[in-house]
Amino acid sequence: MHNYNLPDPMEKYIDSLAYERKLSKNTINSYEENLMLFWEFIKPKDLFKVTSEDILNYFKTQKDKKATTKAHYFTVIENFYLFCINENLTKFNPCETIHMPKIPQKLPKYLTYEEVDRLLNINLVTPYDYRTKAMLELLYATGMRVSELLSLRFTNVDLDNYLVRVEGKGSKERIIPFNETSHKYLELYLTEYRSLLIKNNKNYEELFLNNRGTPLTRQGLTKLIKGICQKNNINKNVSPHILRHSFATHLLNNGADLRVIQEFLGHENISTTQIYTHVSKEHIKKEYDSSHPRSKKE
Repeated sequence: MHNYNLPDPMEKYIDSLAYERKLSKNTINSYEENLMLFWEFIKPKDLFKVTSEDILNYFKTQKDKKATTKAHYFTVIENFYLFCINENLTKFNPCETIHMPKIPQKLPKYLTYEEVDRLLNINLVTPYDYRTKAMLELLYATGMRVSELLSLRFTNVDLDNYLVRVEGKGSKERIIPFNETSHKYLELYLTEYRSLLIKNNKNYEELFLNNRGTPLTRQGLTKLIKGICQKNNINKNVSPHILRHSFATHLLNNGADLRVIQEFLGHENISTTQIYTHVSKEHIKKEYDSSHPRSKKE
């Protein structure tokens, strides 16, 4: 588990991320690396005698890092000390009096309805075309994460009830409904075309396979989407994740409740979902400016 020689309280904290909070391996590795950088700076000082001044001095050594990176480093250190307080290892949080600069929140990019139509307008000729159509329709219909889509197995899909079960962050499961269109192409792919993608009699449990007959990767999906965008004249830098943003934005624009969208997306906190209200307001303002006869400057 541990990649670095950290002091015991830090190792306990890393273990809690894995076994209690059930964070992903990548997230845990990132936290561990951040704590190691901090520990390298402050040792051999006692972890529980660290002052806010020590932490501020540490961040002076990180001046070449982006604001978002420094904010992440600070969060890791602060959460470590909060964990130690909770475990009765200390009573003092040296981060308490430090106020990091607020990071301007970037609005998520999304596709217009017309751009989604163009992206999903796939000429269905080969079994791979049917796979891609089923995959992208399902991604837009559910707003699931790309990692969740690519790890889907047969047992996750309930075609009879138009439901899909996904395992999100922290191994938390959620059920998401999908629509008639995605059902049509998913059923078609699973019953008629997926078997044609199997190579060397190796049948994987994952639903979506590549041209080698192995489970499709994020890189493979990104390449597919970029190819479709180029072919269908979508002049945006489109990643697979943009369909998740488009799903949430379009639901909100059409009157869906924010709490329902939160459930669909698998966000732990409503504050994470609220960014889409800003996107929605921006969309409404653009619609107003382009439509109202007196919104143009004279």
